[in-house]
Amino acid sequence: MNEIKEIFFQECEEQLAELESGLLKMNDGDRDPETVNAVFRAVHSIKGGAGAFGLDDLVSFAHVFETTLDCVRSNKLEPTQDVLKVMLRSADVLADLTNAARDGGSVDESRSSGLVKELEALANGQTPAPSAAAAPKPAAKPAAKAAAPKAAPKAEAPAAPPPPTDDSGFQPIPFSFDEFSDEEEPVIVAPTLEVMFKPRRELYSKGNDAALLLRDLSRIGEMSLNCNTDSVPTLDSLDPEEAYFSWKIAITSEKGEEGVRTVFEFAEWDCDLEVKVQEEAAEDAEELPMVPVPFDLSVLDEGVSEADEDSDAGDSTVADAVEAAETATKVVNMAASAAREKKESPAAAAAAAAAAAAQNQASQAVQTIRVDLDRVDRLINLVGELVINQAMLSQSVIENDTNGTSSINMGLEELQQLTREIQDSVMAIRAQPVKPVFQRMSRIVREVADMVGKSIRLVTEGENTEVDKTVIDKLAEPLTHMIRNAVDHGIETPEKRIANGKNPEGTVKLTAKHRSGRIVIELVDDGAGINREKVRQKAIDNDLIPADANLSDEEIDNLIFMPGFSTADKISDISGRGVGMDVVKRSIQALGGRISISSRPGQGSTFTMSLPLTLAVLDGMVVTVAGQTLVVPLTAIVETLQPEAQNIHSFGANQRLISIRNSFCPLVDVGRILNFRSSQANPMDGVALLVESEGGGQRALMVDAIQGQRQVVIKSLEANYTHVPGIAAATILGDGRVALILDVDAVVAASRGQSLKQEMSLAVAG
Repeated sequence: MNEIKEIFFQECEEQLAELESGLLKMNDGDRDPETVNAVFRAVHSIKGGAGAFGLDDLVSFAHVFETTLDCVRSNKLEPTQDVLKVMLRSADVLADLTNAARDGGSVDESRSSGLVKELEALANGQTPAPSAAAAPKPAAKPAAKAAAPKAAPKAEAPAAPPPPTDDSGFQPIPFSFDEFSDEEEPVIVAPTLEVMFKPRRELYSKGNDAALLLRDLSRIGEMSLNCNTDSVPTLDSLDPEEAYFSWKIAITSEKGEEGVRTVFEFAEWDCDLEVKVQEEAAEDAEELPMVPVPFDLSVLDEGVSEADEDSDAGDSTVADAVEAAETATKVVNMAASAAREKKESPAAAAAAAAAAAAQNQASQAVQTIRVDLDRVDRLINLVGELVINQAMLSQSVIENDTNGTSSINMGLEELQQLTREIQDSVMAIRAQPVKPVFQRMSRIVREVADMVGKSIRLVTEGENTEVDKTVIDKLAEPLTHMIRNAVDHGIETPEKRIANGKNPEGTVKLTAKHRSGRIVIELVDDGAGINREKVRQKAIDNDLIPADANLSDEEIDNLIFMPGFSTADKISDISGRGVGMDVVKRSIQALGGRISISSRPGQGSTFTMSLPLTLAVLDGMVVTVAGQTLVVPLTAIVETLQPEAQNIHSFGANQRLISIRNSFCPLVDVGRILNFRSSQANPMDGVALLVESEGGGQRALMVDAIQGQRQVVIKSLEANYTHVPGIAAATILGDGRVALILDVDAVVAASRGQSLKQEMSLAVAG
């Protein structure tokens, strides 16, 4: 029974996520009947399972919630912004009751009972008063009936008499393109898109290739392209790093504009991309004859009658009916397309529809299984050991085989490729979208906004961006602190926003995207920005900086990350104790990431977090520094070069610059920074690694030699030894030696004049 109960609570988490996601869509204006049905089914499923385990508090609250949602389904209740605000708070209480039933504890009875009264009032037709702080919204269209198919005729159309039924019991369905609204017009033919693609120089500097992007684009449809070479200069003025070509592409693909943009997903910020539908591809829809389709409409009638019953069977029937209606729409579209293109008779089109329906029923949904995370972690650890042993075996064979052409070497190459594929597959198992974490932030925004009397809307983008689950699990705490800080300190009150000519409803935007082998999460608010004078004065009052300190705007902004710092005038339930943003920085640095701030007074602030995609493996460059072997993360390296004497320039007492294509870049001796040697090495005797750091710009790291590029398994130094300044982690090489993984950001920060120990102590403290 305990195992079954645990499965129930796991399913509750999925249903609660579906519930909140659907309510947020409705809050943004989505009135699709299927969205309303999904919200209703989530609450109904939780209530049914809770009843089986005797969870009375959960059942009683879910029953009232379900009744109110049923009024929305049947168009008895208009889902306005104020109605949905009550439902979102009800979803929060439903989640609290579920957690209390699983983990023990209780929920504030006054809160739950108050919401029960509000839900009952809504069900009885008593709509809440409009919120004064909320921004005016256009009236939403009433939702359609729950079991009505998406392709239903418009409401204002006169009801047609029921068509005759043949001997088989099937009814012919009248079909015409005019029966569809503009928003739900069926796609009969794949659209032809016109794509304008012009790379920027940043695209090539980050290792991307326009040819590979065009190749991937050709895989999603039929494509023709024209390359524009008008911008190519003469050979004597050619810049090898500049991008001169651009392409005009015509592609016909069923995946549409979304599929095209998916191809350029990781390069869209490094190119000029324009996607639009070709005007000549759109044809006027012609009238089509009545097409009889073998589909029994009585299934829908049964689904509607049984959906109102308070039982699991009724809910299942609703889902089946809606699914059958959607299937019917697809089948009719296919039949109409056949009649349109081949000019066949309606009977022939019906036969094609019947075949399509049979094929659709034969297809099965993707199957999934539940696996304990511990099992996946053990598998990943074993694969990591496999990678290490494979590297050791390769190293041993290379040292004992001089010709390098034996069958053993060939087998080892295949083993290395298979090991890499196994590792990538196992890592993909643990990769999950950041959507669950982003959804949790919606509740925090609502609760904090209500506490401080503000109207704030959370906008999320890139929720399906995938990252290792270990990273996701540790993202919740720093994001929570940042969201609370943005709502409490960043966004102004509605009165101040109106006085400043802003929308009284503030906006917090949370986005996630992949960039250069890392995940970048941005939190943007349209508030007042950072008051630098107030921040500086608070830091002086708290003895965090001297009164005569000369700080840049960036340095003043970063003062909010110092322990004990707070600009709140008094301690409240939300802020004032100075234990928020320093926790954020420590949490991000513990994940091997960095956080930066960009703020504009009166316009808002942007917090940018850059994190590794996984904490298990790393692609790195193995280098030698003063007899020590180090691994430099490959994502930080822009290029490698051999310094020449004429390109090295002295600067100040002990600083050196290297000239790279008419620009100067600081030269950093890694061995000197890490105290591997007491004096600086001769740059001409080594190799320079041009790296890009978070907030530190470009630096040329000086190393003695490069051994090669390898994928290494990350081992935590803090867990197995202790923290080492300038070192992010460790790994085991193929010869069995331990190699240290360089913390590029810490080394670059130390090169700006601050000692490495001071830099690392500040990183740990704040």
